[in-house]
Amino acid sequence: MIRYYTDDCAYRLPQKRRTAAWLRLVAESEGYVLGDVNYIFCSSRRLLAMNRQFLGHDYYTDVITFDYGDRKGSRVVSGDVFIDVETVADNARLYGAARLQEMRRVVVHGLLHLCGQGDKTPRANRIMHRKEDRYLQFWEPEGCRS
Repeated sequence: MIRYYTDDCAYRLPQKRRTAAWLRLVAESEGYVLGDVNYIFCSSRRLLAMNRQFLGHDYYTDVITFDYGDRKGSRVVSGDVFIDVETVADNARLYGAARLQEMRRVVVHGLLHLCGQGDKTPRANRIMHRKEDRYLQFWEPEGCRS
């Protein structure tokens, strides 16, 4: 089940049910089943503090994912995906993308991390971006309409 929360911001993701259906389709395409996945939209200040506390990084980031899935072959994804709405908006401007399109990219990025996709090496990062692009095209199928 997909749930949405806010922490230290007032952001509201539009089309929540449609987004959940889309994410279910993405997980299935990756060979997984959705368990409990929480999206927490927060401020830059909040995510910077988390980045420092949990990852030891002293910089802003758009997303931090905590994977709670059972890695014993169950193929069920569960976790928390924290998204910095301010950095996503800044990145949308930087990349010339619509804010909502950039938010969807970050939302699917977090789910792909829960499905085991990394992005720390140049090769893994290229694969991640290709998957994001592919799954953003999934937004329109009948199965994702709310």
